[in-house]
Order: sequence, then structure tokens, then C-alpha cells
Amino acid sequence: MAPDHRTAGPTPAPGPASASAPGPASASAPGPVGGRLMQIGEVAERVGLSIRTIRHYEDVGLIVPSARSDGGFRLYTAPDLDRLAVVKRMKPLGFTLDEMRDLLGVLDALDTAEGANRAALLDRLGMFHTAATARVSALRDQLATAEGFAGTLRDRLDQHGGPST
Repeated sequence: MAPDHRTAGPTPAPGPASASAPGPASASAPGPVGGRLMQIGEVAERVGLSIRTIRHYEDVGLIVPSARSDGGFRLYTAPDLDRLAVVKRMKPLGFTLDEMRDLLGVLDALDTAEGANRAALLDRLGMFHTAATARVSALRDQLATAEGFAGTLRDRLDQHGGPST
């Protein structure tokens, strides 16, 4: 059985853990799986999440750094960034942490699943798609209501000679 890349041994990583600028100063050692290793600051910048949010997602088990440097810095690979991107896209749709964890598990398992297990995973993925589509529709309805309200206020401002924006 292949070793789990998420528990790989230490890999040296230069610079402070909060380094966020890409380039030679950030961690760029090749990773055990998934290519180049990145420190949490670079990951935060690339994915558009705060370092604190990424650490929270680690605490609740949604993301696990692929490695740690000798100094204990979290090191992430491109697949780790993909997981964070899934979580980031689920959040505005109101998915719970448990639902996020479940979907990530489905996506991970689909890579190697076969037969009936694969069919069951595809059914679960389909349920997530249905839920996401329904939530997007609800958000569109809310947006239409909000735009209507803003339009009404604009009309009132125009009617009473208020400032234009």
C-alpha cells in the first residue's frame, strides 16, 4: 500500500510560514504527491481565503496539509488547493461543514471506486448537484428581490430630487 501523502515526513521550507508572495522566497520544494509544496500564506493568496480560515478548515478536518516542514510549517500541494476551492465554493451556498466533508469524501473516493460503490458515489454526487442547483436558484430569487428593492429606492430618490449615484 502506498504511503499517505498527507502524513509525509518533513520537507525543508525556507522563509516564514506567513510568506505569501510566489517566487523563490516561498516554499517551492517538490512535494511527495501533487508537485510543488506551498506554505499557508501562498495558499491563502492563491485560493482567496484567509490563513485563519484555512487553519479553521484544518481544525475541523476539511483540509490536511500534505506535509510539514522541519520547522513545523504547513505545506500544501495543488490537490490541497483544489479541496480548499471546493469548500470555498460551497460556503456561499450554505452547505454545512459536515456536508462539505461528505462531498470531499465522495470526490476523493470517486477516483478509485468501482462497480456498485462507484454508482452509489455518483448518486451522492448527483444529490449534491441537485442541492447546489436549488440553492443557486434560491440565491437568484433573493438577488432579484434585492435588485427590485434597490430600484424602488432609486425611483424614490429620483421622484424627490435626491442625489444621483
